[in-house]
Amino acid sequence: MTLPQDLTAKTAENPTLTTSKLTHIAAEKTGINYTDTNAPASDSIAAEASSFLRKNLPQGILKQSGVLKFDPKLNRLLAALPSSELDFLSSYLKLIYLPLGESLYVPGIPLTHAYFPINCVVSMHYVTETSASTETASAGNEGMVGIALVMGGDSTPSSSTVVIAGYAYKIESHLLKRALTQNDALQRLLWRYIQVLITQISQTAVCNRHHTIEQQLSRWLLLNVSRLSTNELTITQELVASILGVRRESITQAASNLQRAGLISYRRGHISLLDRHGLEKWACECHKVMQTELKRLLHDAD
Repeated sequence: MTLPQDLTAKTAENPTLTTSKLTHIAAEKTGINYTDTNAPASDSIAAEASSFLRKNLPQGILKQSGVLKFDPKLNRLLAALPSSELDFLSSYLKLIYLPLGESLYVPGIPLTHAYFPINCVVSMHYVTETSASTETASAGNEGMVGIALVMGGDSTPSSSTVVIAGYAYKIESHLLKRALTQNDALQRLLWRYIQVLITQISQTAVCNRHHTIEQQLSRWLLLNVSRLSTNELTITQELVASILGVRRESITQAASNLQRAGLISYRRGHISLLDRHGLEKWACECHKVMQTELKRLLHDAD
């Protein structure tokens, strides 16, 4: 479900949102219908909105009563920059909402922006001539989307699509390139992140070839809940199957096995982690390798 167009536009224009607007956004997310986006929310909608916001918005966003501000430091890459360097870059950043299914990049088309996710997840995937697709990497609040711009490329042969909706900061490609020439700390940090992505791509290839569907699903779930402030993911099994490049029936069976083991619960469009520690034991080593490399490289950048 996407946001009303007027709210999406206002969100894209402004880095702050009143709690009244957020109430309506949350109401849309929770499936409660309303017709007048300018009218005050009812108590029931406000309660649903409050519950949704507590579960889905990262800690540290609410800065003052009545106004919601999104700190760029909610993105771990941006948070790793020295304060002076981040202040410099912030003048180029623009807050936007990325709805589920939003296509950020398509093969061969010039990249106009790069993105620093806050509480969304973007899948980088390759679509074959037969329309089959598999995820090669993904980015959440630990990284950025559009790394080709850092390496001097203006397009990619793969696609990038939002698989978990949320907020991100975007920057125009020419402004990012300008910032890289003026900001040594940013340049060093993004080169380190390239190594993180290389690790993720190689581990994903190993995982897809040598590990069971249950292990692949466990790795994917652990990776994405680590990016969010909730243990619940709003995503369908059909979309997870497409991301992992397997049949939907395989994901249904794997999810059933994990649910019987008491590790997750799922209902249509929602997967909840019940036992993260248990899921880590069930998963292969790929998730640990990815997280260890990310922590090492970000720590070295501090």
